[in-house]
Order: sequence, then C-alpha cells, then structure tokens
Amino acid sequence: MACAGGCDAPAPPATLKILVAGGFGAGKTTFVGAVSEIEPLCTEELLSGAGEGRDPLDGVEAKTTTTVALDFGRLTLDGRHVLYLFGTPGQRRFWFLWEELCAGALGAVVLVDTRRLADCFPAVDFFERRGIAFVLAVNEFDGAHRYTAEEVRDAAGLGPHVPVVRCDARLTRSATTALAALVHHLLSTARHDRPDPGEPS
Repeated sequence: MACAGGCDAPAPPATLKILVAGGFGAGKTTFVGAVSEIEPLCTEELLSGAGEGRDPLDGVEAKTTTTVALDFGRLTLDGRHVLYLFGTPGQRRFWFLWEELCAGALGAVVLVDTRRLADCFPAVDFFERRGIAFVLAVNEFDGAHRYTAEEVRDAAGLGPHVPVVRCDARLTRSATTALAALVHHLLSTARHDRPDPGEPS
C-alpha cells in the first residue's frame, strides 16, 4: 500500500571495503572466515611439491592450502554500514592482484605472524605508499613467541600513529576486535584530516 503523500524507500546501507593482508600463511583466510556473516568465498588451492621453492614453508609447515586470488566475506555493522572484506593472496607471484583489490578500499588489517615477521613488510610498504590507513594485527599462533606491541612496532618500523593489536584469527570475537580497531583508526584519521572550520581553506 502506497504511503499517503508518497514516501521514500529506506536508503541502502553504505558498503565499506576493507582489505585483509599479510604474508603467506599469516591467517588471512581464517580471519575472513571467522568474522564473515555469510559463507566466505575462498580461492584456495592445495599446495604441491612444485611450489615448495616459491612458497617456502619455514615456520608454517602444517599449511596445506593457499589463496590464489582472494577471500571475500561480509559483516553488517548496523543498519547503515556493511563491511566487505577482501583477503589478499600472500605469495609474491600474486602481488599484482593487490592493485586491483585495493581500489576503493578504506583501510586494511595487516596480519602478522611473529615467526615470519618480515613477511608483513611488503604489505606495510604497499599501504604506506598509497596512503591507505591500516592496523597491524599480531596473529598469536600456538607456540609462537609473544612480543609486546612496541617490540612488533619497532621491528616493523612503524610510527606511533599505526595501531598494533593482538588477535587470534580463529576466534570471531578476537578478529572482530581487530576490525573494530581499524574502524576506530579510520574515524580518528578522518577527524584529524578534517580542516578546522575556523581556518581559511
């Protein structure tokens, strides 16, 4: 039944594109799967002996699959905002896909495996060069050494403005907390970049 005098349909929710990046085996597919409210789209393939030279498994010997294109998930924040999550492939030979995946992205969660800390450096450099805000999420694998946030920050060469958080990518609550840290960081960055209304433009 039509509304008297006409009425507008409710506006569709705004979609916010977030990337989940990091090195090979850092937990990106697990992270997306933990927070997505839909069955995530994954492009995983079994690792084979032919890829051992290109995808060294030092520190992640139990890994049997790898993402070859992207992971996709969705998380509704409220009636007005929906996060679209895109997990990037970690292997160097698939980095060309990052450029396409980052188009329109508001920010990123960069997952860190402290057993292979240097693997996060390309993602950190990628987002810094493009001015895309990100948080560093230390994925605390079983048996891995625990470092303080400041130790990880120093090792990654990050400034104090980049949040460093701990997470367990297997746990929905923990992974969602990392996403919340990113959203808070994006809001804080937007407020900081907004010109003072009292200043001449």
